[in-house]
Amino acid sequence: MAFSSSSYPQELTFPEGFGWGAATAAYQVEGGWDADGKGPNVWDTFTHQGGDRVFRNQTADVACGSYTLWEEDLKCIKQLGLTHYRFSLSWSRLLPDGTTGFINQKGNCFLKIEGIDYYNKMIDDLLANGVIPIITLYHFDLPQHLEDQGGWKSGAIVEVFDAYAQFCFGTFGDRVKLWLTINEPNTLALLGYEVGIFAPGISNSGTGAYQTAHNMIKAHAKAWHSYDSLFRKKQNGQVSIALFSPWIAPANPTSVADQEAAKRVMALSLDLFAKPIFIDGDYPAVLKSHVAAMSKKQGYPSSRLPEFTEEEKRMIKGSADFFAVQYYTARLAKHQENAEGELDILKDIDVKLFIDPSWQVSQQGSWVRVVPWGIRKVLEYIKDTYNNPVIYITENGFPQGDPAPLDDTQRWEYFRQTLQELYKAIHIDKVNLQIYCVWSLLDNFEWSDGFSSRFGLYHIDFENPCRPRVPYKSAMEYAKVIRNNGIKGPL
Repeated sequence: MAFSSSSYPQELTFPEGFGWGAATAAYQVEGGWDADGKGPNVWDTFTHQGGDRVFRNQTADVACGSYTLWEEDLKCIKQLGLTHYRFSLSWSRLLPDGTTGFINQKGNCFLKIEGIDYYNKMIDDLLANGVIPIITLYHFDLPQHLEDQGGWKSGAIVEVFDAYAQFCFGTFGDRVKLWLTINEPNTLALLGYEVGIFAPGISNSGTGAYQTAHNMIKAHAKAWHSYDSLFRKKQNGQVSIALFSPWIAPANPTSVADQEAAKRVMALSLDLFAKPIFIDGDYPAVLKSHVAAMSKKQGYPSSRLPEFTEEEKRMIKGSADFFAVQYYTARLAKHQENAEGELDILKDIDVKLFIDPSWQVSQQGSWVRVVPWGIRKVLEYIKDTYNNPVIYITENGFPQGDPAPLDDTQRWEYFRQTLQELYKAIHIDKVNLQIYCVWSLLDNFEWSDGFSSRFGLYHIDFENPCRPRVPYKSAMEYAKVIRNNGIKGPL
Protein backbone atom coordinates (compact mmCIF):
# COMPACT_ATOMS: atom_id res chain seq x y z
CA MET A 1 0.00 0.00 0.00
CA ALA A 2 1.52 3.30 -1.06
CA PHE A 3 0.73 6.55 0.70
CA SER A 4 2.57 9.64 1.84
CA SER A 5 3.71 10.23 5.38
CA SER A 6 1.11 13.00 5.68
CA SER A 7 -1.91 10.93 4.63
CA TYR A 8 -3.48 7.69 5.75
CA PRO A 9 -5.80 5.07 4.34
CA GLN A 10 -9.25 5.02 5.92
CA GLU A 11 -8.38 1.86 7.85
CA LEU A 12 -5.08 1.13 9.54
CA THR A 13 -4.66 -2.63 9.55
CA PHE A 14 -1.58 -3.97 11.30
CA PRO A 15 0.37 -7.00 10.05
CA GLU A 16 -1.23 -10.40 10.53
CA GLY A 17 -0.27 -11.86 13.90
CA PHE A 18 0.65 -8.48 15.43
CA GLY A 19 0.71 -8.70 19.22
CA TRP A 20 -1.57 -6.50 21.33
CA GLY A 21 -0.75 -6.42 25.02
CA ALA A 22 -0.92 -4.63 28.34
CA ALA A 23 1.57 -4.62 31.18
CA THR A 24 1.79 -4.53 34.97
CA ALA A 25 4.51 -4.99 37.59
CA ALA A 26 4.37 -7.05 40.77
CA TYR A 27 4.98 -4.35 43.37
CA GLN A 28 2.63 -1.92 41.65
CA VAL A 29 -0.43 -4.20 41.57
CA GLU A 30 -0.09 -7.27 43.79
CA GLY A 31 -0.32 -6.02 47.36
CA GLY A 32 0.06 -8.84 49.88
CA TRP A 33 3.36 -7.25 50.80
CA ASP A 34 4.05 -9.75 53.61
CA ALA A 35 1.57 -12.50 52.71
CA ASP A 36 2.57 -16.17 52.83
CA GLY A 37 6.10 -15.46 53.94
CA LYS A 38 7.03 -12.95 51.23
CA GLY A 39 10.21 -11.15 52.18
CA PRO A 40 10.50 -7.35 52.18
CA ASN A 41 11.79 -5.59 49.09
CA VAL A 42 13.39 -2.17 48.76
CA TRP A 43 10.08 -0.50 47.91
CA ASP A 44 8.45 -1.96 51.03
CA THR A 45 11.27 -0.39 53.05
CA PHE A 46 11.32 2.86 51.09
CA THR A 47 7.58 3.52 51.43
CA HIS A 48 7.37 2.40 55.07
CA GLN A 49 10.04 4.92 56.06
CA GLY A 50 7.68 7.79 55.20
CA GLY A 51 9.14 11.27 55.02
CA ASP A 52 7.18 12.32 51.94
CA ARG A 53 9.28 10.15 49.65
CA VAL A 54 6.03 9.11 48.00
CA PHE A 55 2.89 11.15 47.30
CA ARG A 56 0.98 11.44 50.58
CA ASN A 57 3.21 8.72 52.05
CA GLN A 58 1.23 6.09 50.16
CA THR A 59 2.42 2.49 49.95
CA ALA A 60 1.65 -0.50 47.76
CA ASP A 61 0.99 -2.79 50.74
CA VAL A 62 -2.42 -3.52 49.17
CA ALA A 63 -2.26 -1.69 45.81
CA CYS A 64 -4.72 -3.34 43.36
CA GLY A 65 -4.88 -6.48 45.49
CA SER A 66 -3.93 -8.62 42.51
CA TYR A 67 -2.31 -11.25 44.74
CA THR A 68 -5.82 -12.27 45.83
CA LEU A 69 -7.80 -10.80 42.92
CA TRP A 70 -6.05 -12.42 39.96
CA GLU A 71 -9.37 -13.71 38.65
CA GLU A 72 -10.57 -10.10 38.35
CA ASP A 73 -7.45 -9.14 36.42
CA LEU A 74 -8.02 -12.10 34.12
CA LYS A 75 -11.54 -10.86 33.39
CA CYS A 76 -10.06 -7.53 32.28
CA ILE A 77 -7.53 -9.28 30.07
CA LYS A 78 -10.29 -11.35 28.44
CA GLN A 79 -12.56 -8.32 27.99
CA LEU A 80 -9.81 -6.53 26.12
CA GLY A 81 -8.98 -9.58 24.02
CA LEU A 82 -5.25 -9.20 24.66
CA THR A 83 -2.90 -11.48 22.78
CA HIS A 84 -0.07 -10.80 25.25
CA TYR A 85 0.09 -9.92 28.96
CA ARG A 86 3.30 -8.67 30.47
CA PHE A 87 3.80 -8.96 34.22
CA SER A 88 6.71 -9.30 36.61
CA LEU A 89 7.61 -11.82 39.27
CA SER A 90 8.10 -10.60 42.82
CA TRP A 91 11.63 -11.78 43.55
CA SER A 92 11.10 -11.69 47.31
CA ARG A 93 7.74 -13.47 47.05
CA LEU A 94 9.50 -16.41 45.44
CA LEU A 95 12.78 -16.15 47.37
CA PRO A 96 12.22 -14.21 50.61
CA ASP A 97 15.87 -13.21 51.06
CA GLY A 98 16.60 -13.08 47.34
CA THR A 99 18.74 -16.21 47.31
CA THR A 100 17.90 -19.77 46.35
CA GLY A 101 18.65 -21.03 49.85
CA PHE A 102 14.96 -21.49 50.75
CA ILE A 103 13.63 -23.16 47.60
CA ASN A 104 11.05 -25.87 48.16
CA GLN A 105 12.18 -26.95 51.61
CA LYS A 106 9.28 -28.97 52.96
CA GLY A 107 7.85 -27.64 56.17
CA ASN A 108 9.70 -24.35 55.91
CA CYS A 109 7.75 -21.56 57.55
CA PHE A 110 8.19 -19.30 54.55
CA LEU A 111 5.63 -21.28 52.51
CA LYS A 112 7.41 -20.29 49.30
CA ILE A 113 5.16 -22.63 47.36
CA GLU A 114 2.39 -20.01 47.69
CA GLY A 115 4.33 -17.62 45.49
CA ILE A 116 5.12 -20.34 42.97
CA ASP A 117 1.49 -21.45 42.89
CA TYR A 118 0.32 -17.87 42.35
CA TYR A 119 2.47 -17.38 39.28
CA ASN A 120 1.80 -20.89 38.00
CA LYS A 121 -1.92 -20.14 38.09
CA MET A 122 -1.45 -16.84 36.29
CA ILE A 123 0.61 -18.48 33.55
CA ASP A 124 -1.75 -21.45 33.17
CA ASP A 125 -4.86 -19.24 33.10
CA LEU A 126 -3.35 -16.95 30.49
CA LEU A 127 -2.38 -19.83 28.23
CA ALA A 128 -5.79 -21.46 28.68
CA ASN A 129 -7.33 -18.25 27.33
CA GLY A 130 -4.96 -17.91 24.40
CA VAL A 131 -2.88 -15.12 25.96
CA ILE A 132 0.92 -15.25 25.70
CA PRO A 133 2.72 -14.30 28.94
CA ILE A 134 5.71 -11.96 28.83
CA ILE A 135 7.49 -12.21 32.17
CA THR A 136 9.88 -9.67 33.67
CA LEU A 137 12.21 -11.18 36.24
CA TYR A 138 12.97 -7.93 38.02
CA HIS A 139 10.90 -4.72 37.99
CA PHE A 140 12.55 -2.41 40.55
CA ASP A 141 11.63 -4.53 43.64
CA LEU A 142 15.00 -5.87 44.81
CA PRO A 143 14.78 -8.04 47.94
CA GLN A 144 15.83 -5.88 50.88
CA HIS A 145 18.25 -8.55 52.08
CA LEU A 146 20.23 -8.18 48.87
CA GLU A 147 20.21 -4.39 49.07
CA ASP A 148 21.61 -4.70 52.58
CA GLN A 149 24.53 -6.60 51.06
CA GLY A 150 25.24 -3.85 48.52
CA GLY A 151 22.44 -4.40 46.00
CA TRP A 152 23.17 -3.27 42.46
CA LYS A 153 26.22 -1.33 43.68
CA SER A 154 27.97 -4.64 44.38
CA GLY A 155 29.45 -6.89 41.73
CA ALA A 156 28.25 -9.86 43.78
CA ILE A 157 24.70 -9.21 42.56
CA VAL A 158 25.60 -10.63 39.13
CA GLU A 159 25.84 -14.23 40.35
CA VAL A 160 22.84 -13.83 42.68
CA PHE A 161 20.65 -12.52 39.87
CA ASP A 162 21.79 -15.33 37.61
CA ALA A 163 20.81 -17.92 40.24
CA TYR A 164 17.37 -16.26 40.57
CA ALA A 165 16.96 -16.20 36.79
CA GLN A 166 17.86 -19.88 36.50
CA PHE A 167 15.33 -20.68 39.24
CA CYS A 168 12.61 -18.85 37.30
CA PHE A 169 13.55 -20.37 33.94
CA GLY A 170 13.51 -23.81 35.52
CA THR A 171 10.22 -23.27 37.36
CA PHE A 172 8.15 -21.49 34.71
CA GLY A 173 10.05 -21.77 31.44
CA ASP A 174 8.24 -24.91 30.27
CA ARG A 175 5.31 -22.57 29.50
CA VAL A 176 6.82 -19.07 29.33
CA LYS A 177 8.60 -18.29 26.07
CA LEU A 178 9.15 -14.52 26.34
CA TRP A 179 11.38 -13.21 29.13
CA LEU A 180 12.68 -9.80 30.15
CA THR A 181 15.52 -9.83 32.65
CA ILE A 182 15.45 -6.28 34.02
CA ASN A 183 12.91 -3.49 33.58
CA GLU A 184 14.32 -0.10 32.63
CA PRO A 185 17.80 -0.47 34.14
CA ASN A 186 18.55 3.03 32.86
CA THR A 187 15.66 4.49 34.88
CA LEU A 188 16.58 2.55 38.01
CA ALA A 189 20.26 3.46 37.80
CA LEU A 190 19.41 7.16 37.59
CA LEU A 191 16.47 7.46 39.98
CA GLY A 192 17.38 4.77 42.50
CA TYR A 193 21.14 5.15 42.84
CA GLU A 194 22.08 8.54 41.36
CA VAL A 195 19.43 11.01 42.57
CA GLY A 196 17.66 8.79 45.10
CA ILE A 197 13.99 9.52 44.42
CA PHE A 198 13.24 5.82 43.78
CA ALA A 199 14.02 2.96 46.13
CA PRO A 200 16.50 2.27 47.58
CA GLY A 201 16.83 6.05 47.76
CA ILE A 202 20.59 6.36 47.29
CA SER A 203 21.90 9.73 46.13
CA ASN A 204 25.36 9.25 44.68
CA SER A 205 25.84 11.91 42.02
CA GLY A 206 28.31 11.22 39.28
CA THR A 207 28.99 7.58 40.13
CA GLY A 208 25.82 5.81 41.28
CA ALA A 209 24.17 5.46 37.87
CA TYR A 210 27.33 4.26 36.12
CA GLN A 211 28.23 1.74 38.81
CA THR A 212 24.79 0.15 38.98
CA ALA A 213 24.32 0.21 35.20
CA HIS A 214 27.59 -1.68 34.86
CA ASN A 215 26.42 -4.43 37.19
CA MET A 216 22.93 -4.66 35.68
CA ILE A 217 24.36 -5.12 32.18
CA LYS A 218 26.59 -7.95 33.40
CA ALA A 219 23.74 -9.54 35.36
CA HIS A 220 21.48 -9.44 32.31
CA ALA A 221 24.13 -10.96 30.06
CA LYS A 222 24.95 -13.69 32.57
CA ALA A 223 21.27 -14.66 32.82
CA TRP A 224 20.88 -14.62 29.03
CA HIS A 225 23.81 -17.01 28.66
CA SER A 226 22.35 -19.28 31.34
CA TYR A 227 19.12 -19.46 29.39
CA ASP A 228 20.97 -19.97 26.13
CA SER A 229 23.14 -22.83 27.41
CA LEU A 230 20.83 -24.54 29.91
CA PHE A 231 17.22 -23.94 28.84
CA ARG A 232 16.86 -22.70 25.27
CA LYS A 233 17.17 -26.05 23.50
CA LYS A 234 14.34 -27.60 25.52
CA GLN A 235 12.17 -24.53 26.20
CA ASN A 236 12.70 -22.67 22.90
CA GLY A 237 12.06 -19.23 24.37
CA GLN A 238 13.58 -15.78 23.98
CA VAL A 239 15.22 -13.40 26.47
CA SER A 240 15.86 -9.67 26.36
CA ILE A 241 15.97 -6.56 28.57
CA ALA A 242 13.41 -3.70 28.66
CA LEU A 243 14.99 -0.30 27.96
CA PHE A 244 13.32 3.06 28.54
CA SER A 245 13.88 5.57 25.76
CA PRO A 246 12.52 9.06 25.30
CA TRP A 247 13.02 10.75 21.96
CA ILE A 248 15.63 13.51 22.18
CA ALA A 249 15.50 16.27 19.58
CA PRO A 250 17.88 19.26 19.26
CA ALA A 251 16.54 22.41 20.92
CA ASN A 252 17.64 24.33 17.82
CA PRO A 253 17.28 22.00 14.83
CA THR A 254 19.69 24.12 12.76
CA SER A 255 22.40 24.15 15.44
CA VAL A 256 25.12 21.53 14.91
CA ALA A 257 26.03 21.82 18.60
CA ASP A 258 22.46 21.04 19.66
CA GLN A 259 22.23 18.20 17.12
CA GLU A 260 25.31 16.63 18.64
CA ALA A 261 23.97 17.25 22.14
CA ALA A 262 20.78 15.33 21.26
CA LYS A 263 22.87 12.43 19.98
CA ARG A 264 24.83 12.37 23.25
CA VAL A 265 21.63 12.19 25.30
CA MET A 266 20.38 9.27 23.20
CA ALA A 267 23.74 7.64 23.81
CA LEU A 268 23.38 8.17 27.56
CA SER A 269 19.71 7.25 27.88
CA LEU A 270 19.51 4.26 25.51
CA ASP A 271 22.84 3.33 23.94
CA LEU A 272 24.64 3.04 27.27
CA PHE A 273 22.78 -0.28 27.63
CA ALA A 274 21.80 -1.13 24.07
CA LYS A 275 25.19 -0.78 22.40
CA PRO A 276 27.01 -3.23 24.70
CA ILE A 277 24.17 -5.75 24.49
CA PHE A 278 23.26 -5.51 20.81
CA ILE A 279 26.47 -4.37 19.10
CA ASP A 280 29.91 -4.95 20.59
CA GLY A 281 29.91 -5.42 24.36
CA ASP A 282 31.16 -1.91 25.12
CA TYR A 283 29.84 1.54 25.93
CA PRO A 284 29.41 4.28 23.27
CA ALA A 285 32.71 5.95 22.47
CA VAL A 286 31.25 9.43 22.89
CA LEU A 287 30.23 8.63 26.48
CA LYS A 288 33.56 7.04 27.32
CA SER A 289 35.49 10.05 26.08
CA HIS A 290 33.26 12.66 27.72
CA VAL A 291 33.07 10.95 31.11
CA ALA A 292 36.81 10.25 31.12
CA ALA A 293 37.63 13.88 30.29
CA MET A 294 35.24 15.23 32.92
CA SER A 295 36.51 12.76 35.52
CA LYS A 296 40.09 13.88 34.88
CA LYS A 297 39.03 17.51 35.18
CA GLN A 298 37.44 16.70 38.53
CA GLY A 299 40.59 15.03 39.84
CA TYR A 300 39.53 11.38 39.62
CA PRO A 301 42.39 8.94 38.97
CA SER A 302 40.30 7.16 36.33
CA SER A 303 36.97 7.54 34.55
CA ARG A 304 33.83 7.33 36.68
CA LEU A 305 32.37 5.15 33.93
CA PRO A 306 33.71 1.64 34.66
CA GLU A 307 35.34 -0.47 31.97
CA PHE A 308 34.36 -3.96 30.88
CA THR A 309 37.09 -6.56 30.59
CA GLU A 310 37.58 -8.21 27.22
CA GLU A 311 35.97 -11.36 28.60
CA GLU A 312 32.97 -9.36 29.82
CA LYS A 313 32.61 -7.68 26.43
CA ARG A 314 32.43 -11.08 24.76
CA MET A 315 29.81 -12.20 27.30
CA ILE A 316 27.68 -9.08 26.86
CA LYS A 317 27.79 -8.79 23.06
CA GLY A 318 24.70 -10.28 21.44
CA SER A 319 22.96 -11.14 24.71
CA ALA A 320 19.38 -10.34 23.59
CA ASP A 321 16.91 -12.07 21.27
CA PHE A 322 14.73 -9.04 20.52
CA PHE A 323 14.72 -5.31 21.29
CA ALA A 324 12.25 -4.33 24.03
CA VAL A 325 11.68 -0.58 24.29
CA GLN A 326 9.43 1.60 26.48
CA TYR A 327 8.41 5.04 25.28
CA TYR A 328 6.39 7.77 26.96
CA THR A 329 7.60 11.20 25.94
CA ALA A 330 10.27 13.44 24.39
CA ARG A 331 12.69 16.17 25.38
CA LEU A 332 14.79 18.84 23.68
CA ALA A 333 18.57 18.96 24.14
CA LYS A 334 20.83 21.99 24.12
CA HIS A 335 24.62 22.01 24.25
CA GLN A 336 25.75 23.58 27.52
CA GLU A 337 29.34 23.19 28.63
CA ASN A 338 29.93 22.04 32.20
CA ALA A 339 32.47 24.72 32.92
CA GLU A 340 32.24 24.25 36.69
CA GLY A 341 32.99 20.52 36.52
CA GLU A 342 29.84 19.60 38.47
CA LEU A 343 29.11 15.95 39.29
CA ASP A 344 26.04 15.26 37.19
CA ILE A 345 25.65 12.66 34.45
CA LEU A 346 23.90 15.09 32.08
CA LYS A 347 26.64 17.63 32.69
CA ASP A 348 29.19 14.90 31.96
CA ILE A 349 28.05 15.19 28.34
CA ASP A 350 27.62 18.99 28.32
CA VAL A 351 23.86 18.96 27.83
CA LYS A 352 20.80 20.67 29.22
CA LEU A 353 17.32 19.20 28.60
CA PHE A 354 14.15 21.20 27.90
CA ILE A 355 10.45 20.68 27.35
CA ASP A 356 8.88 22.30 24.31
CA PRO A 357 6.16 24.57 25.78
CA SER A 358 3.87 23.66 22.87
CA TRP A 359 3.75 20.02 23.96
CA GLN A 360 0.55 19.23 25.83
CA VAL A 361 0.96 18.02 29.41
CA SER A 362 -0.85 14.77 30.18
CA GLN A 363 -1.76 15.87 33.70
CA GLN A 364 -0.75 18.72 35.98
CA GLY A 365 2.79 18.25 37.20
CA SER A 366 3.39 15.14 35.09
CA TRP A 367 6.76 14.33 33.56
CA VAL A 368 4.88 13.02 30.50
CA ARG A 369 4.37 15.49 27.66
CA VAL A 370 2.15 14.32 24.81
CA VAL A 371 4.52 13.66 21.90
CA PRO A 372 3.13 10.65 19.99
CA TRP A 373 5.39 11.25 16.97
CA GLY A 374 8.41 10.64 19.18
CA ILE A 375 7.68 6.92 19.31
CA ARG A 376 8.17 6.66 15.56
CA LYS A 377 11.47 8.50 15.87
CA VAL A 378 12.66 6.10 18.57
CA LEU A 379 11.67 3.07 16.51
CA GLU A 380 13.47 4.41 13.44
CA TYR A 381 16.54 5.16 15.57
CA ILE A 382 16.60 1.58 16.87
CA LYS A 383 16.17 0.18 13.35
CA ASP A 384 19.02 2.26 11.96
CA THR A 385 21.37 1.92 14.92
CA TYR A 386 20.84 -1.73 15.82
CA ASN A 387 20.60 -3.48 12.45
CA ASN A 388 16.81 -3.64 12.13
CA PRO A 389 16.01 -5.93 15.08
CA VAL A 390 12.66 -7.42 15.99
CA ILE A 391 11.13 -4.79 18.32
CA TYR A 392 8.57 -5.18 21.07
CA ILE A 393 7.12 -2.05 22.68
CA THR A 394 6.74 -3.37 26.22
CA GLU A 395 5.34 -0.13 27.69
CA ASN A 396 3.65 2.97 26.33
CA GLY A 397 1.11 5.02 28.22
CA PHE A 398 -0.57 8.23 29.22
CA PRO A 399 -1.29 9.24 32.84
CA GLN A 400 -4.41 10.91 34.12
CA GLY A 401 -4.66 12.78 37.39
CA ASP A 402 -6.80 11.69 40.32
CA PRO A 403 -9.79 11.75 40.11
CA ALA A 404 -9.63 10.43 36.56
CA PRO A 405 -12.64 10.63 34.23
CA LEU A 406 -13.87 7.28 32.93
CA ASP A 407 -14.60 9.05 29.65
CA ASP A 408 -10.87 9.58 29.03
CA THR A 409 -11.24 11.09 25.57
CA GLN A 410 -7.97 13.01 25.77
CA ARG A 411 -6.05 9.88 26.59
CA TRP A 412 -7.65 7.81 23.86
CA GLU A 413 -6.66 10.53 21.39
CA TYR A 414 -3.06 10.06 22.53
CA PHE A 415 -3.32 6.32 21.91
CA ARG A 416 -5.03 6.83 18.54
CA GLN A 417 -2.24 9.15 17.40
CA THR A 418 0.35 6.74 18.75
CA LEU A 419 -1.14 3.86 16.75
CA GLN A 420 -0.99 6.02 13.62
CA GLU A 421 2.72 6.58 14.28
CA LEU A 422 3.27 2.85 14.79
CA TYR A 423 1.48 2.15 11.52
CA LYS A 424 3.77 4.59 9.71
CA ALA A 425 6.84 3.09 11.39
CA ILE A 426 5.86 -0.36 10.13
CA HIS A 427 4.65 0.52 6.63
CA ILE A 428 6.80 3.53 5.70
CA ASP A 429 9.97 3.09 7.76
CA LYS A 430 9.87 -0.73 7.54
CA VAL A 431 10.51 -1.11 11.27
CA ASN A 432 10.20 -4.72 12.41
CA LEU A 433 7.71 -4.00 15.21
CA GLN A 434 5.78 -7.09 16.32
CA ILE A 435 4.21 -6.40 19.76
CA TYR A 436 2.71 -3.32 21.42
CA CYS A 437 1.88 -3.24 25.15
CA VAL A 438 -0.06 -0.46 26.86
CA TRP A 439 1.04 0.63 30.29
CA SER A 440 -0.95 -0.32 32.21
CA LEU A 441 -3.74 -2.86 32.53
CA LEU A 442 -4.80 -1.27 35.84
CA ASP A 443 -4.43 2.00 37.66
CA ASN A 444 -1.67 1.15 40.11
CA PHE A 445 1.01 2.39 42.47
CA GLU A 446 3.12 4.65 40.28
CA TRP A 447 6.30 4.68 42.37
CA SER A 448 6.97 8.10 43.90
CA ASP A 449 3.68 9.41 42.47
CA GLY A 450 1.74 6.83 44.49
CA PHE A 451 -1.87 6.56 43.34
CA SER A 452 -2.03 10.14 42.05
CA SER A 453 -0.99 9.21 38.52
CA ARG A 454 -3.39 6.85 36.74
CA PHE A 455 -2.12 4.95 33.72
CA GLY A 456 -4.65 2.09 33.75
CA LEU A 457 -7.01 0.88 31.08
CA TYR A 458 -9.14 -0.06 34.10
CA HIS A 459 -9.96 2.33 36.92
CA ILE A 460 -9.28 1.18 40.48
CA ASP A 461 -11.02 2.72 43.48
CA PHE A 462 -8.24 2.47 46.04
CA GLU A 463 -10.63 3.49 48.83
CA ASN A 464 -12.84 0.48 48.19
CA PRO A 465 -11.58 -2.72 49.89
CA CYS A 466 -12.93 -4.75 46.95
CA ARG A 467 -10.78 -2.80 44.49
CA PRO A 468 -13.35 -2.98 41.65
CA ARG A 469 -11.99 -2.84 38.09
CA VAL A 470 -14.00 -0.45 35.89
CA PRO A 471 -13.04 0.11 32.24
CA TYR A 472 -12.13 3.55 30.97
CA LYS A 473 -13.31 4.56 27.50
CA SER A 474 -9.75 3.86 26.32
CA ALA A 475 -10.14 0.21 27.38
CA MET A 476 -13.22 -0.19 25.22
CA GLU A 477 -11.55 1.55 22.28
CA TYR A 478 -8.39 -0.54 22.67
CA ALA A 479 -10.54 -3.69 22.67
CA LYS A 480 -11.93 -2.59 19.29
CA VAL A 481 -8.42 -2.08 17.94
CA ILE A 482 -7.45 -5.57 19.08
CA ARG A 483 -10.57 -7.14 17.52
CA ASN A 484 -9.90 -5.35 14.23
CA ASN A 485 -6.09 -5.67 14.36
CA GLY A 486 -5.99 -1.93 13.81
CA ILE A 487 -8.20 1.14 13.52
CA LYS A 488 -11.32 0.91 11.40
CA GLY A 489 -13.28 3.83 9.98
CA PRO A 490 -12.41 7.52 9.54
CA LEU A 491 -9.29 8.70 11.34
